[in-house]
Amino acid sequence: MKRRKIFKLIGAAPLVGGIAVGLAPIQSVFGAPTPVLAPKRDLIKELNLRTFINAAGTYTTMTASLMQEEVMEAINASSKEFIMLNEVQDKVGVQIAKMVHAESAMVTSGAFSALTLGMAGILTGMDRDKVKRLPHRLEEAGIKSEVIIQKAHFDGYEHALSNTGITLVPVETTDDINRVVNERTASMHFLNCNTHEGKIKHEEWIKMARKYNLPATIDIAADVPPVSNLWRFNDMGFSFVALSGGKAIRGPQSAGILMGNKSVIDAAKLNNSPNGSTIGRGMKVNKEEMLGMYAALDNYINQDHEKEWKMWEDRVEVISKAISKIEGIKVSVTVPPIANHSPKINISWDKNIIKLTRMQLGEKMRFGNPSIEIISWGNDENSIDLTVFMLKPGQEKIVARRLYEELSNATFG
Repeated sequence: MKRRKIFKLIGAAPLVGGIAVGLAPIQSVFGAPTPVLAPKRDLIKELNLRTFINAAGTYTTMTASLMQEEVMEAINASSKEFIMLNEVQDKVGVQIAKMVHAESAMVTSGAFSALTLGMAGILTGMDRDKVKRLPHRLEEAGIKSEVIIQKAHFDGYEHALSNTGITLVPVETTDDINRVVNERTASMHFLNCNTHEGKIKHEEWIKMARKYNLPATIDIAADVPPVSNLWRFNDMGFSFVALSGGKAIRGPQSAGILMGNKSVIDAAKLNNSPNGSTIGRGMKVNKEEMLGMYAALDNYINQDHEKEWKMWEDRVEVISKAISKIEGIKVSVTVPPIANHSPKINISWDKNIIKLTRMQLGEKMRFGNPSIEIISWGNDENSIDLTVFMLKPGQEKIVARRLYEELSNATFG
């Protein structure tokens, strides 16, 4: 604005004692008045959103886990600066790769995205023309189009691979692999959480992949803890490993990690945002999520995991002791062998003593005060499951009290 216009505006303002009102705060002889800060908005309350105690686990629909302070600090600090996105991805990836014993790594928009981008990287390599062709008519573009997977490893998430345009070829035995491998075979994919259901285990799967010079890939989305799983499969020799970042690691829920061979990760980046005309353009990860994921992983690897496990056991004991006092109740504790590897409590009851179904108990916990989510779905009408590793300190006592109340009130008599 020119000086002439500035003075014109000043001249048009009403004057009090020769000072234009509205141009600046009037300074008192006692100094400037202390500014009154507006109260921060509570959007959860404003939008009437239900919050709950999470005794179920790291389910995506329940917004998985809660980020730790170190993660929020990284997110908040980086939100105040501009940084080139690819530089953040590359430098964060270098540090993550060191942590997980991989040649290279990148932050993705969840484990599902990691699977799609990793598969895309295998299909296209660094050929930009092939990148533009996905997911259509792969063979016309000279792109291999088949991925071998065990029948027992179909769980729905293999759709992340199919998004690239490939065809999944099911097998059960090594003889099946020998039979189906051909010039169209792009890779061999393994679902870690279904290891026990499949006939072919990790080492043999990698051995067969090497026999035919094929990449072996693996999905370990929810398979941490134990912390050693972060590098175990890289050490085994899988070409890429896909991991969720928003579960036990407690990074941003919308983040994941793709780690593995540098050639695969470099090609995956080429297929990813911010590059245009790619299958991954919509799988954008912002700088805050990248740095938040790095902070979460660093914090998780360096925490005291034995102390954490002891804390879970103490919480389990509080709930188990309280519920066991009720007639007709049976409490058992198990640890899932692979995915969601943490203590799980099963509470079952005699339907002749307690008049309640699992769904009814789930609704009473959900709509009670406070609201609590448990695992109230399944086939057994007279039992529920719950986990403790997403509880905040002290919430195990609240869960124990609420369960005791609801189960006691449902007894006959």
